[in-house]
Amino acid sequence: MNNTRIILPGGAGLVGQNLVARLKQRGYTNLVVLDKRRSNLEVLRSVHPDLTIEYADLAEPGDWVRHFDGAEVVVMLQAQIGGPTIEPFIRNNITSTELVLDAIKRYNVPYTVHISSSVVNSVAKDFYTDTKRKQEEIVLASGIECVVLRPTLMFGWFDRKHLGWLSRFMQRVPVFPIPGSGRYMRQPLYAGDFCNVIISCIESRKSGAAFNISGLEQVDYIDIIRQIKRATRARCAIVRIPYGLFYVLLKIYALFDKNPPFTAAQLKALTAGDEFEVIDWEGIFGIKATSFANAVDETFNDPVYSQIALEF
Repeated sequence: MNNTRIILPGGAGLVGQNLVARLKQRGYTNLVVLDKRRSNLEVLRSVHPDLTIEYADLAEPGDWVRHFDGAEVVVMLQAQIGGPTIEPFIRNNITSTELVLDAIKRYNVPYTVHISSSVVNSVAKDFYTDTKRKQEEIVLASGIECVVLRPTLMFGWFDRKHLGWLSRFMQRVPVFPIPGSGRYMRQPLYAGDFCNVIISCIESRKSGAAFNISGLEQVDYIDIIRQIKRATRARCAIVRIPYGLFYVLLKIYALFDKNPPFTAAQLKALTAGDEFEVIDWEGIFGIKATSFANAVDETFNDPVYSQIALEF
């Protein structure tokens, strides 16, 4: 049993849910999850009733800061990923970060792992990219003892937003549309591997640097879709449609859904042609990466976690 007190702001999302499961597997028991997505908190409570799990709007000053007293590690996970307006991005990527940093300093928490994003090095320009860049700048300028991790697009257990949504959509439709050629290179990162990187940081207290944690395999978008179809045994046909038509359809869909799972801005990012740095994170953090094919199988065929989806 490891009684290291670890605070997980934003810990009820994709990475947090995966991280909690893997921390517990390694014997960590003193975990505190703070999040404002009530439905996701309930998912976490149902699987891990033994943990301290609390509703908290981290963009608002509140009693949630008391949990930082005596904490040894903070893993900053809170983030706004999607949405049609900039306000929630500022609130959840900027304001919440400033308040969490205030709590870390007030209670002299000795070590922090900040989860940034590969988009800080991206050619894309959108609400998510701009605010994640600013968020990282704030953390690095704060003077706290920390390490910064910049993951690429992630997938894994509890995935509601990315590959998880694609898999569920695939099960509901006879035709799955692909924009343009579908040959848009991605570097998907398995959340299980990324959580092992985080745990390695917690245990080694590596600090003073930022690491780009990219998927080690380059996979075209259309091949990601084919791999999901294989793993989930979906029967839909995969059909390419013109990029312009796909873009217009997303714009129309956003008129009827205030929080669409895939936006026109994300389509632009998908086709921007980014190629992210690949470092030897297996060697740096002492872990072994899971192959993309095996990771997809684990994601969609785990007997416990593959059936659980989060809100976003």
